[in-house]
Amino acid sequence: MRLFLALVPPPALRRRFGILADTARSRCGGRRMPDDSFHLTLAFLGEQPECRATAIADWLTRFTLLPGHWRLDRWGQFRRPGIVWVGGDAPDPALVALQHQLWEGLERLGVEGRPEHFVPHVTLLRRATQPPGPDLPAVALDWAYSRVELIHSTVTPRGSRYACLARTPGPLPGVSVIAGKEEEKR
Repeated sequence: MRLFLALVPPPALRRRFGILADTARSRCGGRRMPDDSFHLTLAFLGEQPECRATAIADWLTRFTLLPGHWRLDRWGQFRRPGIVWVGGDAPDPALVALQHQLWEGLERLGVEGRPEHFVPHVTLLRRATQPPGPDLPAVALDWAYSRVELIHSTVTPRGSRYACLARTPGPLPGVSVIAGKEEEKR
């Protein structure tokens, strides 16, 4: 099973990513990602046996995640595979800490492959023929997140299809996420 852990944006934010992807495609070429596939990969696990997938799913449902907030404010690219993405101008300390915490737990479960570098981003295009340039609109998106999902990726001739196998519990009882900040419910 091909697996990864990710933050999955809410529908309204997915639509905003879709608008950015359409704009980027008109200027950069390439293949636009479908709206339902937008996500932030926190840990790519690659091929895993079903027994390990079950153990990861069980672990994730007990993982305590404090809600957080990510500011996306720049275009980026990975030239070699022709990826155009949006992400943060500076490394987000909370996302870096979350990614590190997830990998510590995964390694205890026998998963290998922690990357040396983590660049938080949302892929909008693959196989772009031009890099994102100054003619693209400014990016200013806020993403309040409160769950990590274990995603099973199935490769098909029409692209990858994703299915959620497990997720962390929602926000802590008595806590709500407003503009990405925790506040006690009164």
